[in-house]
Amino acid sequence: MPHRTLAQWLEYIEGLHPKAIAMGLERVARVREAMHSSGGAPFTGPVITVGGTNGKGSTCAMLESILLAAGYRVGLYTSPHLLRYNERVRVNGSEVSDEELCSSFDRVELARSATAGGATELTYFEFGTLAAWDVFARAGLDVVVLEVGLGGRLDAVNIFDADVAVVTSVDMDHMDYLGDTREAIGGEKAGIFRASRPAIVADPVPPASVVARARDVGADLQLIGRDFGYQGDRQQWRFWGRQGKRPTLAYPALRGANQLLNASAALAALDALRDRLPVGMNHIRLGFATVELPGRFQVLPGRPAVILDVGHNPHAAAVLSENLSNMGFFPDTHAVFGMLADKDIRGVCAALRGRISVWHVVTLPGPRGAGSEMLEKAIVESRAGGTVMRHETPRAAYAAARRLVNENDRIIVFGSFLTVADVMQAIQAEK
Repeated sequence: MPHRTLAQWLEYIEGLHPKAIAMGLERVARVREAMHSSGGAPFTGPVITVGGTNGKGSTCAMLESILLAAGYRVGLYTSPHLLRYNERVRVNGSEVSDEELCSSFDRVELARSATAGGATELTYFEFGTLAAWDVFARAGLDVVVLEVGLGGRLDAVNIFDADVAVVTSVDMDHMDYLGDTREAIGGEKAGIFRASRPAIVADPVPPASVVARARDVGADLQLIGRDFGYQGDRQQWRFWGRQGKRPTLAYPALRGANQLLNASAALAALDALRDRLPVGMNHIRLGFATVELPGRFQVLPGRPAVILDVGHNPHAAAVLSENLSNMGFFPDTHAVFGMLADKDIRGVCAALRGRISVWHVVTLPGPRGAGSEMLEKAIVESRAGGTVMRHETPRAAYAAARRLVNENDRIIVFGSFLTVADVMQAIQAEK
């Protein structure tokens, strides 16, 4: 097999399967078994799997930060990435190197090619999930945190049994694959629950399907508001759960009105693993104080205010709207806005009604990218308000917004990981 760079590997695995998304566990499980048969390293530590519509990335980041503060060796797998593929696979708080990824890609490819009946087709995400697990299994870790890519029941991450499973929220997204109701989507999200193991649910009003799935598999269901929760004021908050209270906590470094839901889910998960991974109050405080996650209501330093947010569904847009309201008064808000065509664009625009002064709409690349005309139509039909300007790319839209705003205004970049990533690259290039 010829030596490949990381860029060459990523180009190669993009073309292995005719579909970008192919739900199901049979193929990826087959290759995983082949990897084990060829001497793949086992991992015996606890696994925390985090699913949900919104809040997955924030919850994973908090878990990683607290566990690192407690001195544990932590593996974290997330998706998608913003600037580099390496962001998806972290060991002890750092992105793994190109060389480590390439070595694991090589082992996945050897196993894939050796499966019975010929080489097994894997999607980009499936291939990457197996490679990430291979990295973790060889790193001598104490704990692994896995973020579900899409859904839960049939997502590649679900071939690994969760010692604790977290569902952060259930809302309307990826409906072509998961169903067109919260009940259908909730059932898919809850597919990561396991018998007799904690199932943490941070959605304040979970679909009945989530509760039913926990009951059917015999999971130890823990619901926010019933089994754990939080109380707080402007200065501090406290967590309560089955193991007691965690008082006088500072707010997490991640900004946003919804972060206490995610923080509570993280603490409930850690409480469930207290016998295997004990953490102290000092670790929790340090973890919340130092947690970082680019693109989640990330406010850049300087003026005008620039906010980066990868939210791309109505629920995330509603949270974004609330967060913008909580920032105080700004004369004008310019939005750099690009979305994928298979998302609820009109619902996102409606959630931000009255918040945006000028919409800088863009056409995202690729077959799934929505055209700027589609975005403009959605803004008008949803009565979101504001004027609309079309641009070729997110970075061109951002440059135009910078020319138009005053220092007391703000710019919000949102709608897709692709939108935020292009603007982040432009900002880095300016430095």
